[in-house]
Amino acid sequence: MANVAVVGAQWGDEGKGKVVDWLSERADVVVRFQGGHNAGHTLVVEGKTYKLSLLPSGVVRGKLSIIGNGVVVDPWALLGEIERIREQGITVTPDMLKIAENATLILPSVHGHLDRAREQASGAGKIGTTGRGIGPAYEDKVGRRAIRVCDLDDMAMLERKLDRMLAHHNALLKSLGESELDGQKILGELQAIAPKILPYSAVVWQLLDEIRHTRKRVLFEGAQGAMLDIDHGTYPFVTSSNTVSGNAGTGSGVGPSQVGYVLGICKAYTTRVGSGPFPTELFDAVGELIGDRGREFGTVTGRRRRCGWFDAVLVRQAVKVGGVNGIALMKLDVLDGFEELKICTGYRCRGEVIHHLPASQARQAEVEPIYETMPGWRESTEGARSWADLPAAAVKYIRRIEELIETPVALLSTSPERDDTILVHDPFAA
Repeated sequence: MANVAVVGAQWGDEGKGKVVDWLSERADVVVRFQGGHNAGHTLVVEGKTYKLSLLPSGVVRGKLSIIGNGVVVDPWALLGEIERIREQGITVTPDMLKIAENATLILPSVHGHLDRAREQASGAGKIGTTGRGIGPAYEDKVGRRAIRVCDLDDMAMLERKLDRMLAHHNALLKSLGESELDGQKILGELQAIAPKILPYSAVVWQLLDEIRHTRKRVLFEGAQGAMLDIDHGTYPFVTSSNTVSGNAGTGSGVGPSQVGYVLGICKAYTTRVGSGPFPTELFDAVGELIGDRGREFGTVTGRRRRCGWFDAVLVRQAVKVGGVNGIALMKLDVLDGFEELKICTGYRCRGEVIHHLPASQARQAEVEPIYETMPGWRESTEGARSWADLPAAAVKYIRRIEELIETPVALLSTSPERDDTILVHDPFAA
């Protein structure tokens, strides 16, 4: 049986929570491999809604859940999330949850403070971060001054590393007109939280190797989407980690051959939160209607999402870069009742027709979509659980998407409910 990696194929918010929950019931282990608590998954299980940011979705199903080394962990946010779902009846223990000992920590009083200060100073040039410190934490990781989970077990080393980190951050804050940070205060905060976090610490790469030999099924859970990837996304309006499936191995400590089937998630239309280019964005009543019907508000930020037509160029690019084997097409029911639908099949840019999103920030801002118009359907697709339940026009729309993105639809979602899913191909059976 194959392992499965789930990644977003647009700008995040594609509905990964439902798919990951659906798959996590079939998996033995769920691994989160990148991002931080800037990403959110909403799971609806037996009528109860769970909103997760750092915790892998497997915790709701009682499955072994792992936070890999590719994740940046705010320990206070993590403990707060554990407490919130405990109040909903889910108890997370160190036997159920493992955190890679080499995972980088987010210190909200350091990284979050700098994140917000820089965004505020950027004015009209804001990137649109969540202000939770994800970017600065990844910068410290690459700059080799990060504090990691394992450092909480050595207070002498922790103090030296904190001093080195603050020498860097205080200089930045001073340049922004901000007050310097108190190292002893932050050290005290870390000393207080260390005994609450260390029981979850584990040698995750070794644990996953042991799991490999038992032939258990592993689900690798990504956050955000391919177009927010630090290398392959709409830079600089991106997140600070690699969101594509290639990071599933690196961010959890396994070889690429262990990742297995890659399932890309995308909506039957397109959304984006925050700043940055969006070729198919709608600024009219249609865009408003899609947003209202799709309840397009961010799980973490609550910000209203920008909405537009399905961009096949963008998704095909995500498929190619991410090695996607099949797509889970979400929220088809949101398009019920439209007389016609549009799909972006290419772009015009500086007098040229192109079939990819260019890397240049200037060119990304200039591309104009080329649309193909298809008939809509008046019948409802909500709750459909087989192809026979779908209107003919809806099937044609799906088939055309498959042709344009050059990838089959493996799963089709027709409502937020977990069971309202049409399974075309089982990723775990690949």
